[in-house]
Amino acid sequence: MRRNVSNNIGTLLEQYFLLLCDGVSMRQAEISRNTLETQITVRLNLDGTGQGKFATGVAFLDHMLDQIARHGLIDLEVEAKGDLHIDAHHTVEDIGIAIGQALAVAFGDKKGLRRYGHAYVPLDEALSRVVIDLSGRPGLEFFVEFKRAMIGAFDVDLTHEFFQGLVNHALMTLHIDNLRGENAHHQAETVFKAFGRALRMAAELDPRAAGSIPSTKGTL
Repeated sequence: MRRNVSNNIGTLLEQYFLLLCDGVSMRQAEISRNTLETQITVRLNLDGTGQGKFATGVAFLDHMLDQIARHGLIDLEVEAKGDLHIDAHHTVEDIGIAIGQALAVAFGDKKGLRRYGHAYVPLDEALSRVVIDLSGRPGLEFFVEFKRAMIGAFDVDLTHEFFQGLVNHALMTLHIDNLRGENAHHQAETVFKAFGRALRMAAELDPRAAGSIPSTKGTL
């Protein structure tokens, strides 16, 4: 049985215990986030096979989310309706928020997780590095100098907004560096692929650390 988890981050701990009582793996989550600007549903499974299903109304974002799913080996579904008649800003940012909330639920108490993940991904001339710490502290260091402002109809500034929303609600520290690149599409794609691979590493269960919190503080 899968419960629908609210978009209020303050209720996630309570719903975590409800899910435990239902016997539901905390490696899965479903989030519904509804505002006056966007209506979003996210479903994910950290122990998936890389299957993705996306209908956000922002075609380039759908393509990038597919990179996260496939390279992170997580099953990810995102359905979104937003005020695209204005622009894609609210939709992209709120999708980042909703995915971050779903990740926070799926991570559970983080016992046995590797916690840290990193990846370098090239695509032709472009190369990006992403490093993740499931620290419980939101922080984004984003160093990507895109070579043009638009990728088709997608404003490249929204890449930062997506990841900012995600880290704020997943409670992770995320460093993104595009080390080189001349093609903006390649730059973005290496970032999203590297994020997926780094997330896969950080969220993996470490058999040598089963049942333990990966922190000397005893909590994350």
